[in-house]
Amino acid sequence: MQLTVWTYEGPPHVGAMRIATALEDVHYVLHAPQGDTYADLLFTMIERRAKRPPVTYTTFQARDLGGDTADLFKAAAREAFARFKPKAMLVGASCTAELIQDDPGGLAKALALPIPVVALELPSYQKKENWGASETFYRLVRALAGPHAPAPGTKRAARAPGVRARCNLLGPTALGFRHRDDVAEIVKLLDSIGIDVDIVAPLGATAADIARLGDADICVPLYPEIAGQAAAWLAKTFDQTLVRTVPIGVGATREFVAEIAAAAGLDASAILADMPTRAPWYSKSVDSNYLTGKRVFVFGDATHAIAAARIAARELGFTVVGLGTYSREFAREVREAAKLYGIEALITDDYLEVEAKVAELQPELVLGTQMERHIAKRQGVPCAVISAPVHVQDFPARYSPQMGFEGANVLFDTWVHPLMMGLEEHLLTMFRGDFEFHDGAGSSHLGAGKSHAPANVSAEKPAAAHDTPIVVAAPAAAASAPTAPIVPVWAADAEKELKKIPFFVRGKARRNTERFSVERGVAVITVETLYDAKAHFGR
Repeated sequence: MQLTVWTYEGPPHVGAMRIATALEDVHYVLHAPQGDTYADLLFTMIERRAKRPPVTYTTFQARDLGGDTADLFKAAAREAFARFKPKAMLVGASCTAELIQDDPGGLAKALALPIPVVALELPSYQKKENWGASETFYRLVRALAGPHAPAPGTKRAARAPGVRARCNLLGPTALGFRHRDDVAEIVKLLDSIGIDVDIVAPLGATAADIARLGDADICVPLYPEIAGQAAAWLAKTFDQTLVRTVPIGVGATREFVAEIAAAAGLDASAILADMPTRAPWYSKSVDSNYLTGKRVFVFGDATHAIAAARIAARELGFTVVGLGTYSREFAREVREAAKLYGIEALITDDYLEVEAKVAELQPELVLGTQMERHIAKRQGVPCAVISAPVHVQDFPARYSPQMGFEGANVLFDTWVHPLMMGLEEHLLTMFRGDFEFHDGAGSSHLGAGKSHAPANVSAEKPAAAHDTPIVVAAPAAAASAPTAPIVPVWAADAEKELKKIPFFVRGKARRNTERFSVERGVAVITVETLYDAKAHFGR
């Protein structure tokens, strides 16, 4: 086990909380010591939910360890049933309570409650949050829908003529990144095709809804990390068609529409021809052309990271220089995706490794979690959040899906605007007196003597710490005494040539050239050095 300041996922019982909180009439009794009772903070503070999560804790203390903590659990379970009157109950232990081995499942069974009780065995020291959510949903689906399963090998009856196909959307949870808006967008999209959404689960579903998940014709796991296991079981057990495409991005949404329409026996050509999204046109517009080839680093849960890399490369013309995930259960899928871009996937749950990789690759845009937002800020790189874990600001009051055609619009805005703002800052600098137009400019439009900046500050670099000369120790040729750091000096002709480079990339050209010179031990930067560096970094 590794101690860390930040973590991408909580322990598996937090995943179980997300499932319970998403459901309407299911209660979770968690055997946990005082101090492990932080669910209210997660859901009411970060997600800003209007009601507290349906979780009851035993909250035993150190002095209780000398007595019978099993009795504390049984009393908590009885009281939770009497008070909340749930239609089903989840029982389990937190990572700390797991050590005392009280067996919450066996204790709950001994109570003989008149509702289904699903015992969760979530190994806190081997697995994490998303796995816990997936396992909880799978166990709940098997417990409630399993009794309604047909005999093995039974084929689904054909739909009557004129009856619309029905599908289930699986995977959206509480504390999920834009899950609420994704569901609304996909329900609207499916309705336009001619397919009804029967049940969305677990978000907003009841125990009775879970029990009849087998009634639908089609099964759609929107978030495979959460619903992949349950969806595969439902498809096999109830002879449902499993639609695997996740509709994030224009291309994937088109593929999703074609796949689910074929499963329902429908013609989706009209929907695909209309394609109500502005993202493809915007990405081809003049304003976006200068973004072509921008280096992007992608990190997040597997589903969103794979989708983001595809969108970045195929739909926005970026160059994917890094792709990774903290979802170790999906490492194979991410590695396969990385091969498409000629790179090696980064599989880690250590944010320090991610930060080191970002520093090494020097991307121009980072697409990641709230951790990558902090990393990018420290390195002065634009960033957009694409995946959990997220902060309160990523649960907006506005409608902001990631999936479907409208989701493609949202992604374009979210990813491109940070880069466009960089251009706007350069334009402001230019009109304040960039020496692209005249050297020594510093006076304001208000008149002489009302300068926005001191006269001795270059207009090209108003206060940019990033443009300071790079001082790096030159690599030693042999095991001799350490050499002094090299501070490259710009020759006059090289400075003049640098001014010919467009202002919005001039700072980057300066930094790259200085780094190139330091690495090669070049003390004086000439025009030849400048173009050698350009060729090196342009590869």
